Amino acid sequence: MRFSHVILAGDSEPTFIAKSGDRALPVSSLVDDAPSSLQELVERGPAEWARVREALEAGRGEAVSLDGAAYASAVNRPPAIMAVGLNYAAHSGELNLKTDSTPTVFTLWPNSLAGHGETTTWSREMSEAVDYEAELGVVIGRPAREVTEEEALDYVFGYTVVNDISARNIQYSEAQWSRCKSLDGFTPTGPDVVTADEIADPQDLHIWTTVDGETVQDASTGQMVRSVAKLIAHLSKGITILPGTLISTGSPGGSGFSRNPQILLGDGTTVTVAVDGIGELTTHCRVTD
Repeated sequence: MRFSHVILAGDSEPTFIAKSGDRALPVSSLVDDAPSSLQELVERGPAEWARVREALEAGRGEAVSLDGAAYASAVNRPPAIMAVGLNYAAHSGELNLKTDSTPTVFTLWPNSLAGHGETTTWSREMSEAVDYEAELGVVIGRPAREVTEEEALDYVFGYTVVNDISARNIQYSEAQWSRCKSLDGFTPTGPDVVTADEIADPQDLHIWTTVDGETVQDASTGQMVRSVAKLIAHLSKGITILPGTLISTGSPGGSGFSRNPQILLGDGTTVTVAVDGIGELTTHCRVTD
């Protein structure tokens, strides 16, 4: 199954939709007392997921047109956004940062969430060193605490695409990384969340980025230093990861800040990050004086 939040033409608030083939169906048309968001669906648990799936497979629901629609963040109201840094050796090396024996973990703030096709705006005064980072996003489906690596993927509801946009000047001037990656609109997700059953192996996915049509990242999630399962097992030690939590699993090499010449996001730039089998996530950039 695939789920999105879209603002349909003429509407002002997002509609929670499921996608079946080329059809987009409001979840409210599939089942009675329907969840109104991904977070609500996840929190209701496996029985609710099965109810929605059964309705989709039975051909229920009324399709709507996505012509003129705009995407909101695929993940909405997550209880937490956990981000993992330095999880690809090539990216650690190009930033001249060391991959530690344990994951580098920080949180992102909810104001940073944005949707596919949105415009992210920042001021020139704030940063002229804004970078892209393609990442596989993992949405946790049920409370996870002290889980083993072997069982960790059983706790995943689904996967999405994340662009971990980063203001490098702030990143290198502060001891922590939350603020440099949490400016408004700096965490686009989507367009969809794809349920875990559609992804046979999260460590066998092509991940890439284009900036104004030029490919700048081209890698595989198999190059992660720590797999999705290892990350979940580590993060759940002594901490209950709540349903709906988004884990952004790190970016491969190819960052624009480390290139010579640099390829940074600027006024009018269009950046697309993508993961095979999950989707392509596009962000337009606007820089103000």
